[in-house]
Amino acid sequence: MQPISELPRPALHARTFTCMGTVISLTLPLQAGGHRPVEDEHRAATAVVEQLFAGLDEIFSLYRPESEASRLARGEITLRDASAVMRRLYAEAANWRLETEGAFNPERTDGVLDLSGIVKGYAIQEAGTSLLALGLDDWCLNAGGDVLVNGSPLPGTGSSWQAGIVDPGDRRTLIAGHPIGGPSSRRALATSGSAERGDHIWAARSGGALPPWSSPRYRWPLRTLSPRMCWRPRLWPAD
Repeated sequence: MQPISELPRPALHARTFTCMGTVISLTLPLQAGGHRPVEDEHRAATAVVEQLFAGLDEIFSLYRPESEASRLARGEITLRDASAVMRRLYAEAANWRLETEGAFNPERTDGVLDLSGIVKGYAIQEAGTSLLALGLDDWCLNAGGDVLVNGSPLPGTGSSWQAGIVDPGDRRTLIAGHPIGGPSSRRALATSGSAERGDHIWAARSGGALPPWSSPRYRWPLRTLSPRMCWRPRLWPAD
């Protein structure tokens, strides 16, 4: 998923960093007259977002031997001993397991607790709250295709942000778009396709990658393109 915008084409400026195995970008509109956003303001906002993502990655990454998630996996601590944010996201994941009748499962087939399915969405949501607290009203935050927007790419015009869907066979080609958000709206978009992350939706029983036309819950063909997208006011339910 790539963020694009409605005509007239706005002038935007993005800063990026890498965390949680993906590229995260914070995009702001240019100021009136085509000037870049105040550089210090944009740099500071990106630093706040990056620090938040890095802090959660240090807790939840199973690729970090010293992380809280890895310590839980090794049995060195229990959920009773875990941090408040670990317990909170586990409770959220357990609730989604019930809501989806097991289609979403926070535990791997080997029994290890893996909350990566909701941690990124939580990080994006918290980052959005931080951006608003900094007084930023117009922005697009994109973490590997999961997007949270606020305001407009053309402040004062009523124009909305727009999601551009990348062709999974050619990442240089946009094949569709859909408006998200608006001048007074905060909107989240979750996408799942092979263009950004490759095969990453797994069958609960076989443990293998699902073909792009299959439903992970019902295993029937879907009459859609390979990328999936869902937009909501909050990112967790969409993701």
